Amino acid sequence: MDALTAAKARIERAMNELERKLQELQDKSKTATLPDDDLFAPDPSQAGSAARVAELEAAGQEAASALAAAASAVREILEQPAGESITDPSDVSEVESR
Repeated sequence: MDALTAAKARIERAMNELERKLQELQDKSKTATLPDDDLFAPDPSQAGSAARVAELEAAGQEAASALAAAASAVREILEQPAGESITDPSDVSEVESR
């Protein structure tokens, strides 16, 4: 397996893991309740708290959509044949191997 293929595989695994964790957090947030022992937690039944919760949920959905779009863009780049370059070769700096 060449280095490019290995790098693609690592990025793909990382993206899948990130998406899985995001889905777990979304699922957990849908069923989450306030713990009884947290005296300082805001009460979602209050009008101000409900509005804040709605804002946070909207922001979370927006972040999830942005992450999905970024994951899609990364996958598109990874699916390009190895011979196609997305950067100008003159912009790439040389890195000394160890």
